[in-house]
Amino acid sequence: MAKLLLELRSEEIPARMQPRAAEDLTRLLEAGLKAANLEFAAVEAFGTPRRAALVVSGLPVSQPDRTEERKGPRVDAPEKAIEGFLRACGLESLDQCERRDTPKGPVWFAVKEVKGRATAQVLPEVILEAIRGLTWPKSMRFAHQQFRWVRPLSGIVAVFEGAPLDGALDLGGGDRLEFSDTTVGHRFMAPEPFRFTDLDQYRRCLKDRYVILDPAARRKRIVAGLEKQARALDLTVRDDPALVDEVVGLVEWPNVLVGAIDEAFMEVPPEVLTASMRMHQKYFALETADGRFAPRFALVANMPSDAGARDRNIVDGNERVLRARLADAKFFWDQDRTVPLADRVPALREIVFHARLGTLDQKVDRIEALAVQISKRITGADRDRVRSAARLCKADLVTGMVGEFPELQGVMGSHYALNDGEHADVAGAIRQHYSPLGPSDACPSDPTAIAVALADKIDTLMGFWLIDEKPTGSKDPYALRRAALGIIRLIVENGVRMKLGKKFFLAARLYADSVPGMREAFEARTGGKPPPRGQADDDYLQFQIPDLYDFFGDRLRVALRDRGIRHDLIRAVFALEDEDDLVRLLARVDALTAFLQSDDGANLLTAYKRAANILRIEEKRDDASYRAAPDPALFAADEESALHDALQTAVESTQDLVGKEDFEGAMGALAVLRSPVDAFFDDVTVNADQDAVRANRLKLLSQIRDAMGTLADFSQIEG
Repeated sequence: MAKLLLELRSEEIPARMQPRAAEDLTRLLEAGLKAANLEFAAVEAFGTPRRAALVVSGLPVSQPDRTEERKGPRVDAPEKAIEGFLRACGLESLDQCERRDTPKGPVWFAVKEVKGRATAQVLPEVILEAIRGLTWPKSMRFAHQQFRWVRPLSGIVAVFEGAPLDGALDLGGGDRLEFSDTTVGHRFMAPEPFRFTDLDQYRRCLKDRYVILDPAARRKRIVAGLEKQARALDLTVRDDPALVDEVVGLVEWPNVLVGAIDEAFMEVPPEVLTASMRMHQKYFALETADGRFAPRFALVANMPSDAGARDRNIVDGNERVLRARLADAKFFWDQDRTVPLADRVPALREIVFHARLGTLDQKVDRIEALAVQISKRITGADRDRVRSAARLCKADLVTGMVGEFPELQGVMGSHYALNDGEHADVAGAIRQHYSPLGPSDACPSDPTAIAVALADKIDTLMGFWLIDEKPTGSKDPYALRRAALGIIRLIVENGVRMKLGKKFFLAARLYADSVPGMREAFEARTGGKPPPRGQADDDYLQFQIPDLYDFFGDRLRVALRDRGIRHDLIRAVFALEDEDDLVRLLARVDALTAFLQSDDGANLLTAYKRAANILRIEEKRDDASYRAAPDPALFAADEESALHDALQTAVESTQDLVGKEDFEGAMGALAVLRSPVDAFFDDVTVNADQDAVRANRLKLLSQIRDAMGTLADFSQIEG
């Protein structure tokens, strides 16, 4: 079996595009090989900033021979039809065809033996198709060429069985890139071309010329170099795997060096220093043993170390560049602090949150009103601090620092708030109100931060729902799924007891009161004019947002996937009309999970489904509902009376226990129904001959459904 080595050499490819390009190129080449009927053992992808390389192993030296068949007309078809079939198949007479019997009679088949081509002849077509099929987030044309690529292609290596393939890529404008067995090493240290015949020689020669082909090997070298340099200074490297990944795509021969940061810049917040170093220069921050920012930075040069003048010159040059960057950052830090954060809030009137949802100033007003109401449900929340944090949470968006480093929004607001003398809880809430941003992001736990973070996310979610800008498929331009997951985590992880429906209602009312044109959207959801302000707690159920609750149910299932909770149980509890307290909902789910794992629970679920199926069929056939209470005088069997009495007792017990939020006890109260329900189905015929008795027994089944429905919608449970 033979190997193919493909290398596409170009100017520096952006680091963020390299992994996706390797995956796409692998996929396209694999698809082309399969379409060409060429089997292979494996495809390995490698790459550096200036080259993408693939190695295909286990290739045959030629395609396998194959037989092509083509069904023709019936034997007794008109002569013209047969002649047309022969022409289409490139045959001269029917002697070259086979006659076969089919269910529709005898039919002519053209059978052609096709000899496989040499793999070396097929591969150039496959390679060119893969190159042309590779797409980039951004691509361009160069000079007079027509071919589009992310950066100018300078060479194509295509070596099969130790020899270059015969082929070329047409770049347009009269330019062609011929396939070759020649490449180059490091751009500055070894730019001379060299030839090779196999993969081992290719790798060895590249390494001799200061190019490490494997990204994993470069990453290992970078991490080891960072740790070694930091350890020599009794420091540690701040964990930043994303930056390591990016730097891997920027260098071919990593060389880790350490530079110094001027003490004058150490008064700037460490987040600013890190952002400036990371974003512009791809430097790594170093920390002391107690976690404080150290006046040192680590850089990864794309140059072999000489432990002398060259390394010193590299460090000196990077220190000069960083000094200029940090001078800008310090200027913003000093200038921003001359204006109190509170004085910046009016400037939010000039920033549009969304064309149909008003300005950021209006959003802040809504967040403040909503956060104060939410704080009533959070133990330990101070309303004055909540009000201050909500009022200031977006103010840093108009500062120079956040304008330069947008990723520091919230962070800089907290620093400026502390500088202005605000309480630490207020500053912490400003910093954390965007959190959690994802499953790995820490969830705020301070009462002030919880209230403001919930208010911000509920306001965003409700606003876009009112204007029907909802996520569709994989598209979620406003990160509404993330907002919903954030709300769920904030409530569940902090045990916040509140009804989501009431808070959504309040958020929608605030939109109606503050944003022109939103009152109509609000009234469309309530079926009329909103009730007076003091009645929100009583009338919020008029607010119709069933699709939002479905959306939340889906997000809740995603959030609880790691806990191993069955999605159908979440759906069964979430289906209850009045259950939008997530803490209580999860307590119900836990109790339901334990109940269904018991024999009584599993058997009662089976009985419920049997009763529900009978009711569904009979109610549809009779076009009637049997939800009314049964008449004990019509009971004809002891099992009916026993079941009726057990249902009465179970309903009273479960209602009392649910009111006390003792859901495990309520499930236990339902468990006593197992024996009378089993006896009823074993010994009683529901569809009795007497109409009155039959209707009465169907009403009894309806009571089973209703009694169990107080705890969950058991029809949603699978199994």
